[in-house]
Amino acid sequence: MPLGGGNKCGRCQKTVYFAEEVLCDGRSFHKSCFLCMVCGKSLDSTTVAVHMDEVYCKSCYGKKYGPKGYGYGQGAGTLSMDKGESLGITHAAPGPHHPTTNPNPSRMAQKFGGSDKCPRCGKSVYAAEKVIGAGSAWHKNGCFRCAICGKGLESTTLADKDGEIYCKGCYAKNFGPKGFGYGQGGGALAHTQ
Repeated sequence: MPLGGGNKCGRCQKTVYFAEEVLCDGRSFHKSCFLCMVCGKSLDSTTVAVHMDEVYCKSCYGKKYGPKGYGYGQGAGTLSMDKGESLGITHAAPGPHHPTTNPNPSRMAQKFGGSDKCPRCGKSVYAAEKVIGAGSAWHKNGCFRCAICGKGLESTTLADKDGEIYCKGCYAKNFGPKGFGYGQGGGALAHTQ
């Protein structure tokens, strides 16, 4: 502790005396300075999240540094279009759309020469690179992606419609129910790349 008072505040760099001191991550703060860096909400030991030398409320920390995408929602399991632009988060534009090139989705039409044909690129799919989705065999790398946003898919993140595959976020946005009570409100999941 420096001579002539207490430690320096982690926010305002002024002296913090014992009666007004809040300790977090080895640093001292005034009670009035212990606020979220983004929204300014007062923090306590149950609501604080630390990143480098910055303190955030758990909600702002999750939007800025937490995992993104389907399944990382907050609230009552609804969807939101908040992508965190207000926090300075930028997103790359989605890749070009590559629709299925095979006009005939029947299983027999896709068979030729003993191997399955990938519905996306039309090339043969061999066992080492094969993934099954929407009743068809796809190339694991490059083709087994959402038809809208290009996000890589797994069996748990897959939704299909008319022989095409989508991530659950794009499927819900484009083919799911619309209107009041169907996840268009605040405090919910943001669909990002």
